[in-house]
Parts: sequence; C-alpha cells; structure tokens
Amino acid sequence: MNRFPTGIGALAPMLFSALLLSGCGSGEAPSGEALDSPVSAAAADQDKDNTAQANLNLLLARQAMPGKPIYDAACASCHEGAVKKAPHRDMIGLMPPEAILRSMEEGIMQAEASGLTPDERVQVAEFLAGVAMGTVAATDLPACGDEVPPPDFSTAPDVINWGLEPTNTRHIPAAKAGLSAEQLPALKPRMAIRFPSANRARSQPTFAGSAILVGSHSGKVYGLDKESGCAHWSYQASSEVRTGIVFGRLAGDQEAALTVAFFGDLLGHVYAVNANTGEELWRQRADDHPNTTITGTPSLHEGVLYTPVSSLEVNLGLDPYYECCTFRGSVAAYDAATGELLWQTFTIDEPAVVQYQNRAETNMWGPSGAVIWNSPAIDAKRNQLYVATGENMSSPATLTSDAIFAMALDDGAVNWVFQATANDVWNTACDTENDHSCPPEGGPDFDFGAATMLLTASDGRELVIGGQKSGIVHAVNPDDGSVVWQTRVGRGGIQGGVHFGMAAAGDRLFVPMSDMADGREYDTPDRPGMHALDIRTGEILWSSLNPDACKGRDFCHPGVSQAVTAANGVVYAAAMDGVLRAHDVETGAVLWELDTTQEFTTTTGETTHGGSFGGAAGPIIHQGELALSSGYGIYNHMAGNLLLVLAASEPTSP
Repeated sequence: MNRFPTGIGALAPMLFSALLLSGCGSGEAPSGEALDSPVSAAAADQDKDNTAQANLNLLLARQAMPGKPIYDAACASCHEGAVKKAPHRDMIGLMPPEAILRSMEEGIMQAEASGLTPDERVQVAEFLAGVAMGTVAATDLPACGDEVPPPDFSTAPDVINWGLEPTNTRHIPAAKAGLSAEQLPALKPRMAIRFPSANRARSQPTFAGSAILVGSHSGKVYGLDKESGCAHWSYQASSEVRTGIVFGRLAGDQEAALTVAFFGDLLGHVYAVNANTGEELWRQRADDHPNTTITGTPSLHEGVLYTPVSSLEVNLGLDPYYECCTFRGSVAAYDAATGELLWQTFTIDEPAVVQYQNRAETNMWGPSGAVIWNSPAIDAKRNQLYVATGENMSSPATLTSDAIFAMALDDGAVNWVFQATANDVWNTACDTENDHSCPPEGGPDFDFGAATMLLTASDGRELVIGGQKSGIVHAVNPDDGSVVWQTRVGRGGIQGGVHFGMAAAGDRLFVPMSDMADGREYDTPDRPGMHALDIRTGEILWSSLNPDACKGRDFCHPGVSQAVTAANGVVYAAAMDGVLRAHDVETGAVLWELDTTQEFTTTTGETTHGGSFGGAAGPIIHQGELALSSGYGIYNHMAGNLLLVLAASEPTSP
C-alpha cells in the first residue's frame, strides 16, 4: 500500500536517486583576480528547471513500472526500515537492474526472492533501478587467455592508499609519474574500458605491478592486465564499488607475502581479496544500519585497515513518514590479515533517541549524522589518523559534525576535534516543499566531503588541512586541532565548495571548487575551477576559473567535484563538464585538456564515452601513463562509462 498522500509533491522520496549527497575564517583573492562566475544566472536557472523536469519524469515513469506492486507486496516490509540489516530501497536503487536481479537469483537475496517468478524478479529489479534491463552494457570484460602472463606483483606499486601517500597529499613525484608537462600534447588514448552493467565509473584505478585494480558500478572488482585490458580475474561484491582499491601485502617476505586488494562497497561491506586470483579472503559489514555505505577508500597502515563509515540516510528525510535519523558515522579498524574488528570509534558518542514528532506525527530521532565520506590520513609520528565529518542529519546538533577528528591508531581514542561549522543540521527535506522532517536548524549543509591531509611546509611546520563545502579551507595544528589559518576560496553551498579531494606539492595546496548552483542565494560569487594556496599562510596564489564548455547540455557544469592529483609540475583536475584539464602548478595556466564525453573505441571493439567527473576517484599518473575514471551518472551529473588509459609518445618540444 502506498503510504504517501496523492500528489506529485508527496511522492518526493522517490526522487532520492536524483539528489546530491550531502554531504569561519577569512581569506582574500589576490589583487586583480576576477570573482565573476563563468556561468550566467539565467543558465543556472535553466539548469535548475531542467533538473526539476527530469526528476519529475523519472518519478512518474518509475511509479508506473509493473514491478512496483510486486515490490510493495513482497519486499517493502523488509526494505522500508522494518528489518534493521536490510538495505533500504533507495540504497538498492543506486545499483543497475542486472546487479539487483543477480542478488535475487544467485546472491544474498536468493531465498527471499524464491517465491517470485523469473519475470517478477526482473520487474522488481527494473522498478528499483528505475531503468529497464539492457539499458547499459551487459557483456563482461574478456578474460585473459593463456598467452597473457598472470599478474606480476614482484615490483611493489608506487601507490597503495587512495591519497597516493599515507598523508593524503595526492602528489606523485616526478620519478614515479614519468610524465612531464612537455609530454602532455603527445598524450594519446592507449586503452579504453567500458564496464558491463554500468552507467557510471567512479572507482579510482590502482596501478599494481602488471595489473590495474579497479571497481565498478555493477559491483565487480577487476584485476586487469595493464597492457591489454583483459581480466585476470573479477570478484563480485554485493553492490557498487566506488572506492579506490588498496593494494597490500600480508605476512611474509617480498616473494612469499600474499598480495591483497582491499575496498568497500555501496552497502557498507569491507573486503579483502587475493590480488593474484580474486579469491575472497574476508568480508565484513561496517555497521548494521540499513543505510550504511562506504564512500571513502580505506587506508592501510602496518597491517591494519582503517575504514571510514558513512550513510545515505540523509536522503530519507524527504519521506515525512520516515523516522529520521539514527545513523552515526565511525571509523572501523580491521586486522588486514583476518578481518577481525580491532576497534570502532563513532563520531557521536550516544545512540539516537526520539526527540519530537514532525508535522506528520512521525517520531524524529537524534542526534545523528557526522558521517565520514573520506579516506583517513595517517600520521605515524603522532600515532593518529585524521578524518573529517559531515553535518548532523537530525537534531540536536553535536560538537562533532562538520569537524576534523584526530584518532589514535592503536585504539581509536579521540585525541581532539576541530569543528568548522556549528549547528549544521540538515537532511534532504530542507530546501523543499516537503519539509516535514527538516530539522529546526535547517542547514547550511557544509560538511567535509574531501579527505583531510597532513602537510609539511618548507619551514618544517606540519599542518592538518581540510576543505569544506562552505568554500573554506582550514589549516589546524596536528597536536591539538587549534586553528592556524582559514581561507575562503569559493562560494560554497549544498553543491558547492570542496567536494572530494585536494592535492599538494611543496608549499602549494591545490583546491578544486565545485560551486554548482543549488537554488540558494549567496553573497560570494561562485568560483568553479582550480585554485592554489600557500600552505604556510593560506594566501591564494592563483585561481583558474573554468569556462562554460557545456553548450547547453543537461547536467553539465564547469565546477570540479572529483579529487585532483599533482604530479611533476602539473595538477590534473577533472570537471563536471567531462573535461580533464592539466594546470601549471606555478601559474594555473591550462597546459592541456581532454574532453572525455567524446566517443572512444574500447578494447572489445565497442564504443563508449565518459561524462561528468565526480567522486573520490581522481587522475592517476604512473610511469608515463595517465588513467581516468569518467562518468558520474548520478545526482544530476552526466552519465558515462569510461576507464581510459593514455600514454605519451616521444617528448615534444616545449
């Protein structure tokens, strides 16, 4: 039975898959910097109208699908919150229909779906995903034949954790990158991959020996041959793997040690698989909450896997009858060899309790939220890690939302907390007409999506750096969390500010700015593009605002949401317009660019294209090659399905 009143506005919860995840100081732009937005107000209004119409079309189409009454009768009683461990409907809806069907036919939902006919299972899968079977490529990547040597990990990978170094600098030294600014014009596509059963690509690839390790929308993780792109192995996770793949070795010497790939998935599972064969070694669920998810790549350090734990419960506030909210973020530390949980530290000490009733007479719970979207930075010297949190999803506000945490590596004890924005309590009911469950504080939704960094300046001073959706970058003392400097770089907003990751090289911090229109008005102009700061002072050294290359395309924007990477005098920034731009680290000048929305011929002879760049994936440069994951395909961004590897020919003259 439909729990919602009639009318389009009352069906707002079904719009979940079209919403963006939610996730003070001072600083002036250098003199002479233009602060005007490259996107006109009229264009922003048109984007908003296009988005609203697309969301409405999606809603109406899904409500009419034949799988809806079957789902309501057979599945809703568990997946609408009654069974704690059962993933919520809207979590499942982020998967492609083929993956949902597979879970009912051969996966964890096989017993529960046994009473449905084959046709009914297909219809339920299509309803949950909102698209028909066959909407995306379904043919798997070809397996490597006998003529292709097995994975060779005799040479340890230069990059292990997501941040490219334990401190999350996202900087690749010249000797490891092997790609200079002078070679950029000679870059040519060497290999293009189209993932099966996918309409997005947002897992950061890892170069490991002779293999590339990468996750996919369908939930498959691949060990690909670096030269040909064939699959040495594939492992089927329970849902989409959007994290990077962490490569490590377990006990033993260099030759005898077991090579392992670690990652997390959309439904909150953490995995370790044999990097040679794809065989599962262990699997854990980081939290029993039905909306648990893993978005930040775990960090591996001295045999322990430090895993950030997040949730998509923030989106369920749209439903006035959903008892919002109960999830609280955490870091879970696992023994990398066995999967044993060593400790788990929550960002909110006490579990949520009922606080009041909303206008629909639904119980509202709290405190909640302070989830962790990002990959931990490791500080071995101080025996602590750094993570940053999101907003509270329901009242009351806590002192740990929108905050940077320092936790002890050995037991998870909280050493200090720096809160950047107080009283930020927000869920997706806010800023909508269906605002029954919007907490009294009502935002502003300025959480930390980007990973924290531990940087060392040329004067020897160490700083913990965090970039926030407010558009502000914060530098704090790693010993006690006290503020060193704070700089406003961009406009910020619900879809603005810093999203997934900054980079650093020397004394320069490279800050990507999204500043996508969100329907609010701000007193600061939007500044989508790239910016460089002096890490010693927070001074803005240069700004390079992206032009509007969208040409009227829906779900296209010049802002930079995906994590950026610095290597050998260049910072690589991939934007929501599908364009990768390589900037000179000294001046910000664009040295080279590539539009990934064009068509590429894949290793299997098909064609594919990228889309908006987004998420915690970022460009990876290794021994003269550049690897990209392009196609966010969710939350009002352009769909795409492309893993692209480019290589440079002979160096060209500057």
